[in-house]
Amino acid sequence: MEALDQISTTLALTMGLAWASGINLYATLFMLGYLANTGNLNLPPDLQVVANPMVMGAAGVMYCIEFFADKIPGVDTGWDTLHTFIRIPAGAMLAAGAVGDMNPAVELAAAILGGGLAAGTHATKAGTRVLINTSPEPFSNWFASVGEDIAVIGGVWASVNHPGLFLIALVLFVLLMIWLLPRIWMGIKKVFRFIIKLFRKEESPLNANSSE
Repeated sequence: MEALDQISTTLALTMGLAWASGINLYATLFMLGYLANTGNLNLPPDLQVVANPMVMGAAGVMYCIEFFADKIPGVDTGWDTLHTFIRIPAGAMLAAGAVGDMNPAVELAAAILGGGLAAGTHATKAGTRVLINTSPEPFSNWFASVGEDIAVIGGVWASVNHPGLFLIALVLFVLLMIWLLPRIWMGIKKVFRFIIKLFRKEESPLNANSSE
């Protein structure tokens, strides 16, 4: 029973950090450092660096920047696009570090799974934001951003304190994500087709005038 608890605890932390990193990496890092410094979490050796005040300070500053950038329509999509190259590798690294001192094969497997999960959550967040940005009012962006921040902070806390419940919730989230992503992709394609049509309509009068 104790071995099963240890496996579920490690798995919850590993996948929890990867999941959260795909949504908000800086909140994940800061929350991880906070839990470690308050004695609520014993970090594996490879992750102890996140409890360093310097790392927490940097994560806190970047979280503050993201907090505001993430609530401005259009800016949030640009921010998400840039962080495609940051959140996914970071999610893989945190997942690999969370398994602790195990053989390289286990760490590599954790990195692969963690990177895939971080990519999925990042794609779900970024794609949802593209669709939300088609709405003329800004409030939906604010609600989505605040909800994501609460989910990340609560998710990291739950992965440490209630690993079993977190793993159940994570499975449900992954199933929802699998159902959502194709629909999000279809919606994004419709948005881009609409934008292309608008540009073509603007160009056609110019072309007519130039031919005359």
